[in-house]
Amino acid sequence: MEDVDIARNTKLEKIQNIAESIGITEDDLELYGKYKAKINLKIMDKLKDKKDGKLVLVTAINPTPLGEGKTTMAIGLADGLKKIGEKPVLALREPSLGPVFGIKGGATGGGHSQIAPMEDINLHFTGDIHAITSANNLLSAMIDNHIYFGNELGFDRVTWKRCVDLNDRQLRKVETGLSGEKKIVPREDGFDISVASEIMAIFCLATDIKDLKRRIGNIIVGYTKENKPITARDLKADGALTVLLKDAINPNLVQTLEKTPAIVHGGPFANIAHGCNSIIATKLALKLGDYVITEAGFGADLGAEKFLDIKCRKAEIKPNAVVCVATIKALKYHGGMPKEEIQNESIEALNRGFNNLLRHVDNLKNKYGLNVIVAINKYTQDTENEIEFLRNKLKEQGIDLSLVESWEKGGEGATDLAEKIVELTKKDSKLNYMYDLNESLKEKINDVATKVYGAEGVEFSAEAEEQIHKIEELGYGNLPVCIAKTQYSFSDDQKNLECLEPFKIHVNEIILKSGAEFVVAITGKIMTMPGLPRVPAAENIDLDENGNIIGIF
Repeated sequence: MEDVDIARNTKLEKIQNIAESIGITEDDLELYGKYKAKINLKIMDKLKDKKDGKLVLVTAINPTPLGEGKTTMAIGLADGLKKIGEKPVLALREPSLGPVFGIKGGATGGGHSQIAPMEDINLHFTGDIHAITSANNLLSAMIDNHIYFGNELGFDRVTWKRCVDLNDRQLRKVETGLSGEKKIVPREDGFDISVASEIMAIFCLATDIKDLKRRIGNIIVGYTKENKPITARDLKADGALTVLLKDAINPNLVQTLEKTPAIVHGGPFANIAHGCNSIIATKLALKLGDYVITEAGFGADLGAEKFLDIKCRKAEIKPNAVVCVATIKALKYHGGMPKEEIQNESIEALNRGFNNLLRHVDNLKNKYGLNVIVAINKYTQDTENEIEFLRNKLKEQGIDLSLVESWEKGGEGATDLAEKIVELTKKDSKLNYMYDLNESLKEKINDVATKVYGAEGVEFSAEAEEQIHKIEELGYGNLPVCIAKTQYSFSDDQKNLECLEPFKIHVNEIILKSGAEFVVAITGKIMTMPGLPRVPAAENIDLDENGNIIGIF
């Protein structure tokens, strides 16, 4: 049975009842039909003196192209906690249409561990990403309009790109203004996917609507001939962009198939952005639940690093426990086994791939100083020999393991993990950042590359060196760094799965995100506008004869 069929055959609770279960009244809700609602941010005033719950981060090893079920695990854990009598709240990212119609599929979990209504969340949901796209492109329109009417601010170079929430490699570089109209100024432009837009990053890092407007105003959109920055505030665009986002900034409330509350809000990718749901949603969830389960995108080298070094630092929060998700197929994949063969048993490949898991756990436990447990997302083809081998290997390292079957059994398949998390969160936790903000940008990038990725060092292109010099000269050298890197490897080469030989990270470009308040380092062959695969998921998505959506996974 497809995920969409499982979701469709499950009777959901009215969203008002889900809200009531965590102390949200109907006055605090803006309803979007029977099963979706936005939570008015004014509720934070009522909750400000309430003690925060415990924060659990779900991260993973480096994935295979289809992912390792991190969202399924997070949902299963929340349902498992509810099953053993605890009061959990999920805090997850919103899916982008890019993966839904591309290769990876949706981001609402799978099997019996899903958030619902699945089709709505995976498609247009409550319109948040569309609002971000519109705000981004209004800013582009205002830039070109300003230039058309005389360029009073003196744009010599425009750095702001347009965006669309789809994978479309054809739009990476475009020429605009080719209509030939009098006074129109043709120029080179490009598109990012919406979830890589700085507006999305700002949306997820802002603490309230006032902070959102301040950050939008600080966006640098271009430079004069004298290299003086021009901001969105200079264009008088910050007010209108904030208006477009005034409803979107309210977090969305939905539910799991087992009626566990889920706050789903914001959705930057972790390989090309910072990979975490909004600070607003996480902080709200911490006031509403005794346990908050959140996730960070892709492997721990990307999502967890940015969650800890960017989001936690900004929000002044830290996880009480971390779940590192692995699958046996991904471990064999990172042990050099061809992806078309990873369904077959291979202790040898599993042993080689175990190094990937061990490095992630070592980073989380010994470098960041966090409480860690490994969760194996069990697949039907996993053999008892492989499971037992992995259990023994982890035991040798003093690492606890939980075998999770939430895809097949829902919360019941994650009660062992839930019970272990309850115990793990009782331990003291600390959080060591991987760099000091007062270090230079090059030092910060080098710290992440050497400490987290295990690289020998970093090679910067001449262009990146010059960009770093200019950014530090403008006074932005004390910002955190967000490294855009492949999700498939600790290195910046997606084919280097095992990373057995010494490697360096290659930084090609440095981009200042003055509104988001971090600096992006583009490494390897990473793109901020993905392309579709040879056979995109879109080819199999359709409506059946009854008008039901089919093919979304």
